[in-house]
Amino acid sequence: MNTVKTIKDIDDDVWHEFKSMAARNKMRTGKFFEKMVISYKEKSKSSWDDVLLCDKIISDKEADELERFTTSLRKEKGYRQ
Repeated sequence: MNTVKTIKDIDDDVWHEFKSMAARNKMRTGKFFEKMVISYKEKSKSSWDDVLLCDKIISDKEADELERFTTSLRKEKGYRQ
């Protein structure tokens, strides 16, 4: 069963471009929207994987030193720990 969904506050130019993109890809707007959402989810997950799973920038020793320095600086300036 098909139902009608609405998306509020879409600029007319953006909506026209979206419909044009769907037509160029020979897809209905609903399927094109679904494809865009799936693609966005994959790209955003990939971006976080790049950040979280990358090689270390500094060594563990340097990280510990940096943490101690930051903690002492925050304590000195009166910031929360």
